[in-house]
Amino acid sequence: MTAQLIDGNAIARQLRTDVARRTAALKARGITPGLAVILVGEDPASQVYVGKKVQACAEAGLHSVLEKYDATLSEAELLARVQALNVDPSIHGILVQLPLPAHIDAHKVIETIAPAKDVDGFHIASAGALMTGMPGFWSCTPYGCIKLIESTGIDLRGKHAVVIGRSNNVGKPMALMLLQKNATVTICHSATRDLKAHTLQADVIVAAVGKPNTLTADMVKPGAVVIDVGMNRNAQGKLCGDVDFAGVREVAGWITPVPGGVGPMTVTMLLVNTLEAAERS
Repeated sequence: MTAQLIDGNAIARQLRTDVARRTAALKARGITPGLAVILVGEDPASQVYVGKKVQACAEAGLHSVLEKYDATLSEAELLARVQALNVDPSIHGILVQLPLPAHIDAHKVIETIAPAKDVDGFHIASAGALMTGMPGFWSCTPYGCIKLIESTGIDLRGKHAVVIGRSNNVGKPMALMLLQKNATVTICHSATRDLKAHTLQADVIVAAVGKPNTLTADMVKPGAVVIDVGMNRNAQGKLCGDVDFAGVREVAGWITPVPGGVGPMTVTMLLVNTLEAAERS
């Protein structure tokens, strides 16, 4: 068996086409969805990420504002800027690019963002809404993973899903989203004994630990759906995920590539969240 590829680029394009259509409908009513992106410092990766987000907004017809600040910006100044954006009616979503300089408390910054504009889904109110099944914004990367799984046509109800990783940004919200889809969920992490015993039982595996070859072919049940959230560099400097792609592809039923799998979906779900924030307003 050779797994079918889950094409994140193609699915992202479909979703962005829908975002553009809904954005045009809002604009006809005099509302332009607006996203503010704040970048503090000169982190090269962060500059690439925010550039992609601003470009994606423009292509979908959303209004975006990119605010760049020197790494010496004080925490108080950043909090004041976020508070000003909270009351700006032209801005429906606020994203502060992480990581922030060491002298700024990222948690405090995130909690200053109004929950109604927390399109990254990192605010504690968003996490609480997800846990209790209330309306809120889902964290973009795991939300994108759900869309990728759904694209296979597989009904998650009753399926056994294993999430490898327990981060606040991916692992934990991923598990809660799968629960909302009525899957039976197991969370594995660095202290899990016999990871292979868990993954071999899984109908769906989401690998999100940031370590190459965490999941190998002998750990996967034939026909399973494998979602690779990892973004690493191997010994040759080539981009790779957490999954041994070549090996697992010969066992799994569906698999995401790296790149071209989860990555395009993260930015896309940010657009979806920003649009929904505007629609709610």
